[in-house]
Amino acid sequence: MSTRIAFLKGHGTENDFVIVPDPENALDLSPAAVAALCDRRAGIGGDGVLRVVRSAAHPEARAMAGEAEWFMDYRNGDGSIAEMCGNGSRVFACYLQRAGHVTEGDLAIATRAGVKSVHIAKNGDITIGMGRARLPEGDVTVTVGERSWPARNVNMGNPHAVAFVADLAHAGDLYTAPPVSPASAYPDGVNVEFVVDRGPRHVAMRVHERGSGETRSCGTGACAVAVATARRDGADPAVTGTPATYTVDVPGGRLVITERPDGEIEMTGPAVIVAEGEIDAEWLAQTFG
Repeated sequence: MSTRIAFLKGHGTENDFVIVPDPENALDLSPAAVAALCDRRAGIGGDGVLRVVRSAAHPEARAMAGEAEWFMDYRNGDGSIAEMCGNGSRVFACYLQRAGHVTEGDLAIATRAGVKSVHIAKNGDITIGMGRARLPEGDVTVTVGERSWPARNVNMGNPHAVAFVADLAHAGDLYTAPPVSPASAYPDGVNVEFVVDRGPRHVAMRVHERGSGETRSCGTGACAVAVATARRDGADPAVTGTPATYTVDVPGGRLVITERPDGEIEMTGPAVIVAEGEIDAEWLAQTFG
């Protein structure tokens, strides 16, 4: 291992990430190493790690190499592997543009939830094709303290429980995962969103992301919230033939979510690279060694 490892720091609506370019899949980042990098006091700090790998070089992405040159190996802040990260996808695309691998316009990114389509606009906003939402059957309940709410089970390639509340403060501190029942609905854990109305087709949310705690934004969560809100409002683009667009405010900014009649969901928002530098590999080895 070299004594230095290149990294960048970026965020999408303040959902922040440590970006580690590793085109040839040469680095072995253990869960402990990822957690150390994401530590906000003893490490670089972030909600997760985006490892940038050529799809052809990664066994999980090799089959997608014909469609997408680059694979987003995303890890949660605790080091666990996640299927997909919407805000992370925008930051990932922003890095690819900064590094000269892509230009404005359309591209594709491989993820563990499949190949995602991306559009980089001239104004810097990035739109991610998030795929279709699945709405598993069954009642789900979210509890915080003495309050409980029915929640909508939405799967965006990763699982979500969306609860509509009167006040976002009712979500509590979100340091720990809110209990969700039945546990069998989410055998691998769940992201929990708390939602309030702000106006016509305009909502605000807070989220507890599994493996990361409360984050300033969650892209897949915003998509899940938009779909759950649309169904609550009686809007189903597959039935009406009309796209449904919702503005979703998150603590870190604003995202615009559109569900098309074919079921595809698009998320548009900003992405920013704020710094780049080098990780001391000896520190990293000592930290998780």
